[in-house]
Amino acid sequence: MKRLSLAIVLMAGLALPAQAECYADYKAKQDAPLRLHYGVAQVSACDRGGAEAELAPRLAADGWTLLNVLSTFGPEGLEERKDSAGAYFLRY
Repeated sequence: MKRLSLAIVLMAGLALPAQAECYADYKAKQDAPLRLHYGVAQVSACDRGGAEAELAPRLAADGWTLLNVLSTFGPEGLEERKDSAGAYFLRY
């Protein structure tokens, strides 16, 4: 009986969907005075459209307007973008 229970628990754990780490690099602006920034953010959607929908309100809360999402990528692309994003690396 214990083996059957253990087997069921293991099968249920394997059946759960894998959550991939997704990130987006983007450009945003503020007006009056004009300010621009490039940033990298973790997102739940691994496509540009979903990332835009998720990032726009996050940025707007701090007075930024999302200009565009350049790309979405996994954790393998983080290190190469870290220096370029500076203070906006994983800020939003």
